[in-house]
Amino acid sequence: MPIRRGEVLRYRLYCDESGDHTFQKIDVDNHRYLGLLGVWFEQETNYREFFKKLEELKASIFDRDPDDEPICLHRKDIIERKGVFGKLCNTERNRRFEDGLLALISEARYRMTCVVLDKNTHGTKTYRELYHPYHYCLAALLERYTGLLEITGHRGDVMAESRAKTEDRLLSEAFERTYSEGTRFHSAERFQKVLTSKELKFKKKEHNIAGLQLADLLAYPFRREMILELRGQPIPKDFSADLLDAARPKINRHLYDKTITGYGKVWLS
Repeated sequence: MPIRRGEVLRYRLYCDESGDHTFQKIDVDNHRYLGLLGVWFEQETNYREFFKKLEELKASIFDRDPDDEPICLHRKDIIERKGVFGKLCNTERNRRFEDGLLALISEARYRMTCVVLDKNTHGTKTYRELYHPYHYCLAALLERYTGLLEITGHRGDVMAESRAKTEDRLLSEAFERTYSEGTRFHSAERFQKVLTSKELKFKKKEHNIAGLQLADLLAYPFRREMILELRGQPIPKDFSADLLDAARPKINRHLYDKTITGYGKVWLS
């Protein structure tokens, strides 16, 4: 994220989760650890360029009629070859899709942070105001995003994928509370200085939001890597690892000493 004195740029944070936010089956890894990944783009130039190139990639691979509904990349649908992604059963088409996606993710200009929460230990803590796992992760993500906006002199807002009516309402209330009251480590004044709205924006998958699609693709690989690193276990050699490798230079770092821990990789317990 550039520091441009006198020029205030507009950013948007897009976030998506990996794992679930309930306290059921927390002895199973896919339920024990909640990951919330955020990617943020400068909106006027960098995001428009990313959206344009993503649409061009889709058009080149899937041969869709322009009047059809837009193709929205969703990791689960791609893996299961659902709907239009059934075309990826063709080896050559799949190779072109994967190569094109990796190149796009590598070349695009954005930053990202992944917050991972261990619900097994989080559930035992009684002193926290933010007990809901997703809301706790969101507050930590907002601290990193707005902290960088503050340092660089820019402003921005936040968008999440719409889920269910009640969940959206509770998340919206948590966002507004963070904006209005701040957190243990970040005052309300600091949030309000750089966030352009006290309201969290919501969009559904079918709205074809490029930033939410990127967050969806990267959330699982990033969360998995952080869990395996914690355990000292190797990262599987697969396309999920390739995706994260392509995005790795975009991981948020301390502006000066380039530290990733606490900035791009955040563990909560």
